[in-house]
Amino acid sequence: MSDPRSPFPVPAHSSNGTARAAAGAPPAEKGRVDTRRPGPGEPPQQGAMWGEQPAEASFWGSAPAQQQRPGELAQERPAEGAQEGPGESEPERPKPRKREPYLDNVKFLLIALVVVGHSLVPTLDADSSKALYVFVYTFHMPLFVIISGYLSRNFWNSNAKTNKLVDTFVMPYVIVEIGYAALRFSLGQKWSLTIIDPAWLNWYLLALLFWRLSTPVWKRMRQPVPVAIAIYLFAGFSQISGDFSMDRFFGLLPFFVIGLVMQPEHFEMLNRVWVKVVSAVTLLAAAGVAIYIGLGPWSLKPFYFKHSFQDMDLSWYMGLGLRAGLLLASLAMCFAFLALVPRGETWYTDLGTRTLYCYLLHGIPVLIAKEMGWLDLPWLHGPLGVLAISTSAFALAIVLCLPETRTVFKWVLEPRLTWLYRRPSGS
Repeated sequence: MSDPRSPFPVPAHSSNGTARAAAGAPPAEKGRVDTRRPGPGEPPQQGAMWGEQPAEASFWGSAPAQQQRPGELAQERPAEGAQEGPGESEPERPKPRKREPYLDNVKFLLIALVVVGHSLVPTLDADSSKALYVFVYTFHMPLFVIISGYLSRNFWNSNAKTNKLVDTFVMPYVIVEIGYAALRFSLGQKWSLTIIDPAWLNWYLLALLFWRLSTPVWKRMRQPVPVAIAIYLFAGFSQISGDFSMDRFFGLLPFFVIGLVMQPEHFEMLNRVWVKVVSAVTLLAAAGVAIYIGLGPWSLKPFYFKHSFQDMDLSWYMGLGLRAGLLLASLAMCFAFLALVPRGETWYTDLGTRTLYCYLLHGIPVLIAKEMGWLDLPWLHGPLGVLAISTSAFALAIVLCLPETRTVFKWVLEPRLTWLYRRPSGS
């Protein structure tokens, strides 16, 4: 049952499986609970879970979801002023529930870190910039992938889900590839357009598409997390091509599968005072390690989660040890960050519902600033410059997550593609 002190409902489990109210059923069916087990090849019946964002479980969350509390049945009550009796009572419809703010808070803070990380690249020769870059890159993309996995738990191969994959991943991927090729060409670079080899930040859309397509496979496994970790570790022996984002697909695979198996109660476990204290200490310790790496001649390749042992000039046992250690460090920072993010409504909660626009559009000003030499100013290569770049990047993230930005670019990034699909048979 849900903790009455917590603003986040946790699913209630019944002995006979998931219970659902038969709201909207014919009169003879009202009040009956559906206890039928799903048949072969049929997706499991699940109610709304804590932390679900849109009804389509989209990672980007561009539309608010109104949901019923998990495990809560729609109860029939007599209409106000009516007498209770056979045939005289009407069911009262459950009030729609608002979108839970917690994951939107997480997503906005993460997308802001993405913009900060990309903006720091031209200044990585400075120790302070490199230290912040290492700190951010150790956990921000792994946590993005964990959240993506969590929101993919209810994915099932159906007409609606397949259409959503095309609308949310394939079309934006193609549009952004063409757009960035044109932008680079306009800045004096050679025209280059290779759809199978994602350009810069576009790798995430393609990797996420393949992670989501693999979801039914992972959900059928008895021990998906150990299998995913084994694949991640042994992928380091091979020099996997970046075509179709396969290098990142395997390099970040454990985080997606961990997200798939996470349940609402796991997030609730992070909402304890002692966990928050440990989390703060963890992030402070991680910052110290990042400063140490920033001051030394250490390579940044491990933090991209895509390079083989050979690419990093490591022996097989050193490579396995590095990958295992980085996995543990990333997970520790991910859960520490989750524990410290505010749970309730904040000034940036609404901004977290439009992270798609920030992710796909922030590369334009960052690339222009880089090519025009605006980030090569000497004073930017130091602590004060890192602070200025980070502040500007955070402000850019706010602007790109505003509803006005979505209004301007929706026709490009979220085109209506109903004309593309066939109608289901019988409709």
